[in-house]
Amino acid sequence: MSEVNPLPAPIASSGLVLSRARRDPTYQVSATDETGARADTTIAGEHPLTIYVDRREIVTLMTLGQAPEALAIGYLRNQRLVGSLADIAAVQVDWEVNAVAVSTHAGIADLDRRMAHRTVTTGCGQGTVFGDLMEEIDSVHLRNDVQLRQTGLVALLGLIRDHDSVYKSAGAVHGCALFDNLGDQCRMVSFVEDVGRHNAVDAIAGQMWLNDWDGSDKIFYTTGRLTSEMVIKAAQMRIPFLISRSGLTQMGHQMAERVGMTLIGRAINRHFLLFTGAHRFVPAVNGATER
Repeated sequence: MSEVNPLPAPIASSGLVLSRARRDPTYQVSATDETGARADTTIAGEHPLTIYVDRREIVTLMTLGQAPEALAIGYLRNQRLVGSLADIAAVQVDWEVNAVAVSTHAGIADLDRRMAHRTVTTGCGQGTVFGDLMEEIDSVHLRNDVQLRQTGLVALLGLIRDHDSVYKSAGAVHGCALFDNLGDQCRMVSFVEDVGRHNAVDAIAGQMWLNDWDGSDKIFYTTGRLTSEMVIKAAQMRIPFLISRSGLTQMGHQMAERVGMTLIGRAINRHFLLFTGAHRFVPAVNGATER
């Protein structure tokens, strides 16, 4: 069974208070197979989690519940509703009422207008982008002095293939992972699964804030399709490399070109398609990575 990287202890300098309310990701139920035999089988959990900010209801997400505090923080970060971790005073999850209460130090400015301006998206487990997110993406600048070697990409895909996960035992979930780029090798920094791919992305975004991880040289992997919203969220985390075993949409492609992201899809084992950002990619030549 997959384990999400543990959240760090409360940050003394900001006074941030976090609950530790992780749910079990899988459950046992009885099913009947094609032969008529009954057997216990593993299924994925699914729980509604309503995010409240300063007692104002923001959104209800359907989640596996593996990293609810990080999910709430990452959601607010990626929706541009909170600009800094220092703005947050406390994040408290209560599964008895399926809610997470986020308290801020000074509130969220112009919240009514920002919540009124929404775009319905293809998000799985989510469905809106708040405010002027599409326009703000033009202020993002990704590093061009970092590279992804083909041997490093193949090593990353091997780590994903071998990683123990909820998907292997229960299916029905998406996974996202953050990697350190070590040239011909990669190191998995975080792995999160959830019923919606955007939930998993947001949970990692929250972990990045909580752990003060710099995304500017890292690689992000997702099992989900590469839509415009997925590209935007990776760009907000300043991550230059976005990889998926799935395909991409036209707007995802356009957004990746717009921000200059290296976008790789249909990546399984040694196979992949490099769509954008080829200037950062170092292909293998005659079985060895070109230097």
